[in-house]
Amino acid sequence: MANTTQSAKRARQNEKRFAINKARRSRIRTYIRKVEEAIASGDKEAATAALKTAQPELMRGVTKGVFHKNTASRKMSRLSARVKALG
Repeated sequence: MANTTQSAKRARQNEKRFAINKARRSRIRTYIRKVEEAIASGDKEAATAALKTAQPELMRGVTKGVFHKNTASRKMSRLSARVKALG
């Protein structure tokens, strides 16, 4: 429990940021899952299209501080390698 008004406000702000970051992280995971489903189905065109929509979302997550830059780069690299291997 927060003891001071400042710590109470900080707790409220943390809750708000947590909800925003959670939604953003969930949204990014959905885009990644769509790419993986397209890869699993073997449809290269759908996988490429899904990858192109997932890439800016991942990078937006980096700029918003949800993911580390290297984490997003690693995910993109691995996904694009899997899409490339479909052909």
